Amino acid sequence: MNLQSLVKMQRELDSYIEQKRGIEEDVFDRKVIALLVELGELANETRSFKFWSDKGPSEKAIILEEYVDSIHFLLSIGIEKSLADELIEWPVGAEYMDLNEAFLATYKGISNFQQVPSAKNYTSIWEGYAEIARLLGFTTDEVVEAYHAKNEVNYTRQQTGY
Repeated sequence: MNLQSLVKMQRELDSYIEQKRGIEEDVFDRKVIALLVELGELANETRSFKFWSDKGPSEKAIILEEYVDSIHFLLSIGIEKSLADELIEWPVGAEYMDLNEAFLATYKGISNFQQVPSAKNYTSIWEGYAEIARLLGFTTDEVVEAYHAKNEVNYTRQQTGY
């Protein structure tokens, strides 16, 4: 999947938000926190780590929406550090047998990127997200379609005082 159409859309959304909100300071660390929170919300909806509970995961549509919320911030931090334009195809890395391993590896990748915002560390996060998508059974078409839909919601939220 070519990610440049999503990069373009995210760049436009980020610019819109920054102009509308008068953002002039560096918000990279806040975007990293937002990405970590969204990844946590995704994990929470999958319930993959909740060994103490019999309740199953949320519906696929809810999990996909949480997944795409993360993608917005993942794109945004790459744009912030001038790395997103280098990302043409979605990198695929190691395969995990367990969703929890993929979540932990992705958390680690985000933390590493926050400390050292390199192309290698950025690619590592994308590899983690690719593996999470694979384990959740999401196709790239589903992810792109959900991203487009959520991008529209994000504009609407900005226009209505979210």
